Amino acid sequence: MSRNKNGQGNDTADSLPEIRQVERLKAPIEKVWNAVSTAEGLSAWFMPNDLQAVVGHEFHLNAGPFGQSPCKVTEVDPPHRLSFEWGKDWTLTFELKELEGGTEFTLIHAGWDPDKATEFGEAHRLVRERMAGGWVGIVAKFRSLIES
Repeated sequence: MSRNKNGQGNDTADSLPEIRQVERLKAPIEKVWNAVSTAEGLSAWFMPNDLQAVVGHEFHLNAGPFGQSPCKVTEVDPPHRLSFEWGKDWTLTFELKELEGGTEFTLIHAGWDPDKATEFGEAHRLVRERMAGGWVGIVAKFRSLIES
């Protein structure tokens, strides 16, 4: 996979790049891990859910007007990486790296395909643009919560 100028993965010229946000947080890695790997932690800044950080665990994100989104945990490497399938096409991954005085947090929202539509009938291309902007606010909320 190549990387575009924004550091986002790009499988082919026709594919949509993953959404990737990297933040340096002033919080210990254990605190950040708890916020991404537990139902309570994830609910505090993202969506209500019944996550368990166990590979193969099936859970739901309460996506409000879009209903219950089915998810399945695919990777757990405490306290560095958690990944899960989200809906029929997406993967959401949280990568954590311990730094002196904090943690580097990387959010990766992958699985965008210009030829596909979401479960609720919208083209990936349109939803990706909306979600790219939405993640900025969500990650800002995450930062505020983690650094408080």
